[in-house]
Amino acid sequence: MIAKLKGRLDSTGLDHAIIDVAGVGYLVGASSRTLAALGPVGEAVTVHTEMLVSEDSIRLVGFARGEERDWFRLLIGVQGVGSRVALAILSALEPAELHRAVATGDKAMVARANGVGPKLALRIVNELKDKIGAAPGAGGISGTGIIPATAGGLGADAVSALQNLGFKPVEASSAVAAAEEELGEGATLDALVRLALRKAAK
Repeated sequence: MIAKLKGRLDSTGLDHAIIDVAGVGYLVGASSRTLAALGPVGEAVTVHTEMLVSEDSIRLVGFARGEERDWFRLLIGVQGVGSRVALAILSALEPAELHRAVATGDKAMVARANGVGPKLALRIVNELKDKIGAAPGAGGISGTGIIPATAGGLGADAVSALQNLGFKPVEASSAVAAAEEELGEGATLDALVRLALRKAAK
């Protein structure tokens, strides 16, 4: 699994960028917000990535910030939300805005994104509301409410692993953060996941 790319921005398109990493060009799909944050062509960039594997393709989606990737993972877990729709939502709304919209049930704000009708916006709000905690400024864990302590790297992969096992994002984030604190910086992904599982199960 490719969790992060660090290299040079080779070129950009309407919905993607090509990142040159040691002479290899990685095609990375991205929201307009992420593309704007990458900076000028030729400059050094770091993008958090999500690998999408299907029967006939393997694709990378990139994000300027780890919290955007976390939201992408949540969004594509909703029935009817594919990667294109998820990126359209992240193009229209900042993570904090999206968090506020979901937490307060503001389906109209979610429906501002291209390709998101009222019914799908309502489904997104209903399915994600219990997964993200309170709205920003209302007792939430952080500005986005999800994965505050693991913006990228092994921590983000460990959180993803716990979510795949059925833990809610908030539970997974809390357990991984506690495991990271106990194990320190030199921890392997395997050790991090094992300890986080024990903490989450308590």
